[in-house]
Amino acid sequence: MTEPGAQFEQILPPEQVEELLRTLVKASRAFQMYLPNNPMFHRAAKNLETAFEPVWSAVDELVLTVQETDFVWEGTVVYHQLSKADSLAWTLYKDGLRVLTLRKGVEVEELPRLLRVVNKVRGLSPDATEDLFTLLWTEEFHFVDVRFTEFVQDFGTAELVPGAQYSAGASFADEVRTDLAAVGPGEGIGGVAAQGETVAEGEEAGAAGEAGGAVDAVDRPKGVVDIDEFDSTLYFLDAGEIDMLSADLRLEYTRDLRDASLSALYDLFESYAEDEVREEILGVIETLFPSMLNAGEFRASAAVLRETRALAERAPGLQQGHRDRLAKFVAQLSEPAIVSQLMQALDEGTGRPSDADIMELLRELRPGALSTLVEWTPRLTSAPVRALVEAAVQQLASAHQGELLRLLRSGDPEALPGAIDLAGRLKLEGAVAGLGDVMGRADAGLRLAATDALVQIGTPGALVLLEKAIGDDDRAVRVAALKALSARGYKGALRRVEEVVAGKGRKDLDFNERRAFFEAYGAIVGPTGVATLGDLLARRGFFRRKQSADVRMCAALGLGKIGSPEARAVLESVAEDNDRQVRNAVAAALRGVAE
Repeated sequence: MTEPGAQFEQILPPEQVEELLRTLVKASRAFQMYLPNNPMFHRAAKNLETAFEPVWSAVDELVLTVQETDFVWEGTVVYHQLSKADSLAWTLYKDGLRVLTLRKGVEVEELPRLLRVVNKVRGLSPDATEDLFTLLWTEEFHFVDVRFTEFVQDFGTAELVPGAQYSAGASFADEVRTDLAAVGPGEGIGGVAAQGETVAEGEEAGAAGEAGGAVDAVDRPKGVVDIDEFDSTLYFLDAGEIDMLSADLRLEYTRDLRDASLSALYDLFESYAEDEVREEILGVIETLFPSMLNAGEFRASAAVLRETRALAERAPGLQQGHRDRLAKFVAQLSEPAIVSQLMQALDEGTGRPSDADIMELLRELRPGALSTLVEWTPRLTSAPVRALVEAAVQQLASAHQGELLRLLRSGDPEALPGAIDLAGRLKLEGAVAGLGDVMGRADAGLRLAATDALVQIGTPGALVLLEKAIGDDDRAVRVAALKALSARGYKGALRRVEEVVAGKGRKDLDFNERRAFFEAYGAIVGPTGVATLGDLLARRGFFRRKQSADVRMCAALGLGKIGSPEARAVLESVAEDNDRQVRNAVAAALRGVAE
């Protein structure tokens, strides 16, 4: 003869119940994440109704036994989740629910309400006045029956069914006491029957009935449990197990739930190819990203950028519109407005993130952010932040020299000074052409900055531009170029320098600029220039025009730059010159030769 359970199993295979519970868990998560007016909410509800159809075609009710991490149906485990934080069974079990009965029709209206109650219980604090028992009782379900093992003050332990219809005029405690008082003497304290179902008597209540004594009331605050009710041995947890539980608790209370939520969104984006699903997920991420930046959550923001870039590569069936939207989202961080807000937040924020978090985000910047970064760098008042931003700018400019060249040629008055300085500090040979364009601008300050940058670069192309700068209209530019060419002994500048030494160049030179020309001449021409400079330094005869003191002084300093024995001899010959200024210049030149 066939056993009833075996016949029942043939009608409804356990695999079908397992599939139903998997759908139920997914629906619970969807109901927790989305509002009832959301398409994802309705999709989950529809999937749940579809999952119940094969079950109701075989049975009219589904009775599930609730264990700590399992649902058991007809002696078979049909749901198992070892992690209690994610276990639907544990959420019900920890509040005393032991049997869950679902009847045909529950999926239409009552099951979403039941799942909303369960999700609400998950978010309740330990000292909340509500629990699963009371919340289910207020719902007054017709297609859901639940059986609890609950401690009731003054009456001991009993199994209760919140699904029973209690009168509206009496309090909940009065109803429970009335139900328990209905149990006759000697019968023990049993369960309260609900909707024609008889609940078995409790073992402890039966023992109290046999003894004929009343159960003493236990004064215990709500939420406080007695360890003796759970400890079955003298030492039920060893030190290692306690440490493990403590570590799990610390992890649970410190983990970032937002990261888990975002990971779920990424998974949904890959799993569901429907346009409306992916549109909604993209909208959520685009809304969250600016808020995360404003809150200074830079590591999380960088993680979002990495994940969205990965989604664009690996999401199956991704439409071009969504791909473009993801690419635009990654580039959003480098937009001038967002980069400016980011720099301001870093500079003014009191709770600055760690350097590692800042650098992780700055590494995600695109070349288009270079313009805004070089504008902000000199404005930053925080030295640590400026150092981090300068490092990021140098890395970005070195990797994208074309963007720096574009800035040099753009003429942007805000970004150009920073771009010039950056080109010089990095000694970028590719920036020489752009600096040449800057040398043709009307702003003398920019031309001087470009000259300094060309001096730092020092390539042959940079020296050619410095040689042209000798004829610049601004004195500071000319002097800076002369000193740089003099230090390098660049012979390409000899023609322009020699014109000034010979008195054929500019006539409006002051002493310091004229000195720069003569010293540059001596450094470039070398010993072959002793005759020319010596002739300018020497005393003149009666019929020869005497040179001015400024020219003679500059000639002496030029000979000092040559530093050869012949140059020293010429200087010593006029060491006792009648002009005190000339004597001082000759003495300075001789000291330079001696050194």
